[in-house]
Amino acid sequence: MAAALPERRVLTYCVYKWSSYSSTYVPENILVDKPNDQSSRWSSESNYPPQYLILKLERPAVVQSITFGKYEKTHVCNLKKFKVYGGMSEENMTELLSSGLKNDYNKETFTLKHKIDDQMFPCRFIKIVPLMSWGPSFNFSIWYVEIHGIDEPDIVQPCLNWYSKYREQEAIRLCLKHFRQHNYTEAFESLQKKTKIALEHPMLTELHDKLVLKGDFDACEGLIEKAVSDGLFNQYISQQEYKPRWTQIIPQSNKGDGEDNRPGMRGGHQMVIDVQTETVYLFGGWDGTQDLADFWAYSVKENQWTFISRDTEKEIGIKGQRYHFSQKSGPSARSCHKMCIDTTRRQIYTLGRYLDSSVRNSKSLKSDFYRYDIDTNKWSLLSEDTATDGGPKLVFDHQMCMDSEKHMIYTFGGRILTCNGNVDDTRANEPQFSGLFAYHCLSNTWKLLREDSCNAGPEDVQSRIGHCMLFHTKNRCLYVFGGQRSKTYLNDFFSYDVDSDHVEIISDGTKKDSVPMTGFTQRATIDPELNEIHVLSGLSKDKDKRDENVRNSFWIYDIARNNWSCVYKNDQSLKDNSNKSLQEEEPCPRFAHQLVYDDMHKVHYLFGGNPGKSCSPKMRLDDFWSLKLCRPSKDYLLRHCRYLIRKHRFEEKARADPLNALKYLQNDLYVTVDHSDPEETKEFQLLAQALFRSGSDFIPLGFLDVDQNYAQRTLLFDTLVNFFPDSMTPPKGNLVDLITL
Repeated sequence: MAAALPERRVLTYCVYKWSSYSSTYVPENILVDKPNDQSSRWSSESNYPPQYLILKLERPAVVQSITFGKYEKTHVCNLKKFKVYGGMSEENMTELLSSGLKNDYNKETFTLKHKIDDQMFPCRFIKIVPLMSWGPSFNFSIWYVEIHGIDEPDIVQPCLNWYSKYREQEAIRLCLKHFRQHNYTEAFESLQKKTKIALEHPMLTELHDKLVLKGDFDACEGLIEKAVSDGLFNQYISQQEYKPRWTQIIPQSNKGDGEDNRPGMRGGHQMVIDVQTETVYLFGGWDGTQDLADFWAYSVKENQWTFISRDTEKEIGIKGQRYHFSQKSGPSARSCHKMCIDTTRRQIYTLGRYLDSSVRNSKSLKSDFYRYDIDTNKWSLLSEDTATDGGPKLVFDHQMCMDSEKHMIYTFGGRILTCNGNVDDTRANEPQFSGLFAYHCLSNTWKLLREDSCNAGPEDVQSRIGHCMLFHTKNRCLYVFGGQRSKTYLNDFFSYDVDSDHVEIISDGTKKDSVPMTGFTQRATIDPELNEIHVLSGLSKDKDKRDENVRNSFWIYDIARNNWSCVYKNDQSLKDNSNKSLQEEEPCPRFAHQLVYDDMHKVHYLFGGNPGKSCSPKMRLDDFWSLKLCRPSKDYLLRHCRYLIRKHRFEEKARADPLNALKYLQNDLYVTVDHSDPEETKEFQLLAQALFRSGSDFIPLGFLDVDQNYAQRTLLFDTLVNFFPDSMTPPKGNLVDLITL
């Protein structure tokens, strides 16, 4: 059994250099943090990058984190953006961190990249590069730096040995790649025999042999087919950008039913989806005048809405027929409530609602809690007031998530409704927010996991309204993003491990580049299989304008890579009888809408919302849309690879036998072309020009010492290699790129 790693500790260092031009001597008390001493800092002369601070460690170490101290007050010279690099020498460093500091007085600690292929690597030099200060025209200041890591020789020396061996191996692989590209066969074989280092996976070696050396294009296509069927292109597919495809859903009418065949206009409603039966359930909302209590089910397979109940408080439906009861059997009309579904037990839960201040009293402020059983088509009142049962008080614009495996419900945030005119309560006019609660369905018991906190402690959570909260069924974490607290739009992002009761800050909200805009009523979904979070924005705050703006954008968060990407933006406002074609292609911007996701069939469903039209404040929407996020499929990539191979095969034929090449173009190559793609179609049409070129008209730059067929087959091979996983391919770089003038 491997020995346990020692506790990471503060690493000692000396200041080596500030900026590229001037050296800095070592202060006597370099490791002493003096937040009340304004002169205790390193400062640059200007705010123009590139400038940097290099710290030289006393000996190599695995550097795991870096801590920045600050002045006792906010300061314009604090680093709003910076990068950290590390390496064994000043000339060869790897980026370890890209982030920014909050403009406050609290220390901040950041984790640094310290592994390659799950193997720790050492550093001797740490380079801090300021990019932007909080005062745009001010210079950079670093008040205090603390580096944490492992410098025990017994741990670091093996890492150093591995790192040296890793660099040597990569250098040899670059040489092997260069020798093979330029057909230096003897040098390639001699180096490979001597080092016994593999350039790539054996399948790619076979592909190179069939394609480049032998020109066996049929065998090459066979290898690509096998790679696709074995799932080797999946990594490439997962790294491609999504393209959104919106489709407006026009439901079929219920035959023989004279009533409305779909839900009416509304916002602040709730939807859940049963992915097993592909059924969307919709309940309640606000139509611009009143709260609603109707309950609907939409069948994706039948493309039809079913009216389950006109008023859940008074009636309940069974298979489309409605039976009236004298007693209240379900929840009352409401909006800004929340629902979640247990697809395993086929049950829907709903909690919370908004009440206008004019109708609030002690009786109306009870927080009722209901469950709907899909199979029996009946509502059950689980609690008349969850607050008296140890749960949340009456809230609105909160979030609920279901953990079907443990039969638990988690609810977080939301604003607590209070009675007006309570003179004894000094906080009556201040908004109050609900904390993080867990509800155990089997025992019907609540537990408070986190109270609302205004602090910034490592385990504290700040409650809010209009945020997103999602449950990841595989890593068993809740993810919370965005929202609003009083008049502040929040942009932080954190996770909560439901089993270990641990909060982890993913982003504190200071880094605003390439993240969803701050806003309210954004909607989010999660795909545990793809390990992705999807966010559709709602009401956003534009700093350049006084008014709030309705803009919709769709973002993907890759959990493994900790990376946001925007795949869709729509700034187009809804106007009377204008941009009709655009409205038919994609939904107009809105907020207070609802979005659900079928993670089994990879489809989103959007219904209703508020378009934010100041001229029609009571207007609500009733349009229904599906959204598919499209990436290249396996079939598409297989066709595309065949096209590339046959296109090259045609070009070789054109140089040797133009007549035979023309037949190949019209038959074999034609069937691989995507004729719906204008660019590919145009490229195909221009290929006939190759029939009239001279036999040796083009040798790629960098391959002047290689015959034409070998050079162009090598380029095709390099193109095909890009579709394979990185673990199988040769190094990405080229040896000649290391040569500088």
